[in-house]
Amino acid sequence: MFKRLRRDIKAVFDRDPAVDNLFEVLLTYSGLHAIICHRFSHFLYSKGLRTIPRFTSQLARFFTGIEIHPGAVIGSGFFIDHGMGVVIGETTEVGDNVTLYQGVTLGGTGKERGKRHPTIGNNVVVGAGAKILGSIKIGDDVKVGAGSVVLREVPENSTVVGVPGRVVSRTGHREHPELDLQHADLPDPIKDKLFELEEDFLKLKKEILSNDFKEDTG
Repeated sequence: MFKRLRRDIKAVFDRDPAVDNLFEVLLTYSGLHAIICHRFSHFLYSKGLRTIPRFTSQLARFFTGIEIHPGAVIGSGFFIDHGMGVVIGETTEVGDNVTLYQGVTLGGTGKERGKRHPTIGNNVVVGAGAKILGSIKIGDDVKVGAGSVVLREVPENSTVVGVPGRVVSRTGHREHPELDLQHADLPDPIKDKLFELEEDFLKLKKEILSNDFKEDTG
């Protein structure tokens, strides 16, 4: 548990350019506070306890705005940036080196029992406000765009955006790992389609004006 916590602290320094020193991280980073509480509550939960772990998780929610069920399995190097409104369900499984932004939900889709929350691979980045719902698998090295709602499995090395979430790019390797946090670089299929429609409209307008001019001068 302590080895994972050391990697969680290291993740803050690796992924947040605003970080200044260890003392600041330990005192002011709510995402780190939430994962520390979760490591403790999950340990108790794995030993068969239920009430104390749930109380601990709700206490962490009260102070941080982040709700992580003690049953969730979370790998090392986990980083929640800002974090307010993050919800992680009971049967969620999260791999190593995963980053979540504020408002992310890793939740279920109904009252089904058993495995009902997502499984997140390694090196995944989930943008602000994104929702990943149901017992689905998100592959390694995936980027989920801000505000997306993902209801189907996503293959590794993919970028998914939109409502519902759609895979808009996929590569066989991570060409630029340093760009993981650059949300502005994520593809936007809706914007691209609007640009196409605008171009078609301008072409049509030009043709109409040209025809009108020929009629007037003819």
